[in-house]
Amino acid sequence: MSDDLQDKFNKRFGGASGLYRAPGRVNLIGEHTDYNDGYVMPVAIDFSCWVAIGPRDDRTLAIYSEDLDDLVEVNLASPDWHPSRSWSDYPIGVVAVLQRAGYSLGGANLYIRSEVPLGAGLSSSAALEVSVAYALLRFSGYDIELVELARLCQRAENEFVGARCGVMDQFAACHGQRGKALMLDCRSLEYRALVIPDNVALVVCNTKVKHELASSEYNLRRTECEEAVWLLAEALPRVRALRDLDSRELEQHRDRLTPTLYRRARHVVTENERVQSASVALEHGNVDSFGELMRASHRSLRDDYQVSCRELDVMVEIADRQRGVYGSRMTGGGFGGCTIHLVDVEHGTEFQSRVAKAYHAATGRDPDIYLCRASEGVRAV
Repeated sequence: MSDDLQDKFNKRFGGASGLYRAPGRVNLIGEHTDYNDGYVMPVAIDFSCWVAIGPRDDRTLAIYSEDLDDLVEVNLASPDWHPSRSWSDYPIGVVAVLQRAGYSLGGANLYIRSEVPLGAGLSSSAALEVSVAYALLRFSGYDIELVELARLCQRAENEFVGARCGVMDQFAACHGQRGKALMLDCRSLEYRALVIPDNVALVVCNTKVKHELASSEYNLRRTECEEAVWLLAEALPRVRALRDLDSRELEQHRDRLTPTLYRRARHVVTENERVQSASVALEHGNVDSFGELMRASHRSLRDDYQVSCRELDVMVEIADRQRGVYGSRMTGGGFGGCTIHLVDVEHGTEFQSRVAKAYHAATGRDPDIYLCRASEGVRAV
C-alpha cells in the first residue's frame, strides 16, 4: 500500500511525500449516546484512509481523492470557504478549523485513498478528517494531543459539514488499539481499553442500502434529545444531558415528555446502562452476556429510537440464526449501512457464506461482509 500510494503521488504531483493513515471504526454497542454525553464502545478497524502529502512553493492546498478521481484546491491566504455538499467539505472543513484554532499551515499536495466503505456507517468521514488533519499538522511541524485532534475534527464535521455528530468516531480513529475495544465516556473523554477475546471475530455486514432521510433524521434525533433534556431539567436541574438520567428517574418524570420524546430518551438512558454492563461482561470474558446486550440494543434502536430499517432488521435476524453467533445489532447512524456481529472464529467463513445467501434471498441484494480486526489509531507510516 505505502509504496503504491507514494508512486501514485509522485506521478500526479512529483516530489517527496510523507504518508499517514487513520482507521474507520465499528461501534460494538452504545449508539446515539455520544452526542448525549454518554458511553460508547467503538473499535478501530483495519480499514483505513491513507494520505500522502508533499510540499508546494505557494499557499495552495491541492487535495486529490483517488476513489472519486476528483481534485480540489483551496487558497490558504483567502480562507473564505463555504460548504459544497461534496466529499471535499470534510478535508476543507478540517483546514478551516485548524486555521481558526491557530495552526499555521503551509501549502501542500495531498493524495487520498480510502479503504473504508462510503456510507456504510463505518466512519469513512472521521477517518478522512483525522488522517488529513494529522498529516497537515505533522507536515507543518506540529505535535498535537490526540484528544485535541479528535475534538477539532469533530468541530469540522459539526460546524463546516453540518452533521451534528458526537466525538466517538474521531476519538476511535485517534485512540484505537490493536485487539481492543474502547470503553469511552463521551463527556470526560476518559476511556479504558478492553481486550477482545481471541476466539471472537468481528464481522461487519454492509446491507448495501442507505436511505436518503439518514442525515436529516440524525440531526432530528439530536434535536429531540435536547428538547427532552430541556423539559426534564425543569424538574431535575442537574440534568445537562440524557446521560445524567437513570431509568428510574426517567419513569418518574415521563409525563413531562411527549410519547415520542419519551421513547427517544428511554433508548439513550437504557443504552448507556447497556454499555456499562457490556464493559463488565467483556472484562470478564462473558461474550454470551455481551451478545444479549447487543440484541437488546438493536431492539431499542428499532422500536424506541426508530433508526433501523427493513434491511438492517433482516440482516440481524438472519445472522442471529447462524451457528457460532454471540450477538448482532445495527451499527452507525441507521437507516441502512452496516450491522456488527460477534462470531466464534471457527464459524466465521461459514457465517459469511450463509448470511450472504440468505440476505440475497430476502432482499435481492448482495451484501459486503467483512471480517475485521481491532486496529491501532492514526499514525505516520
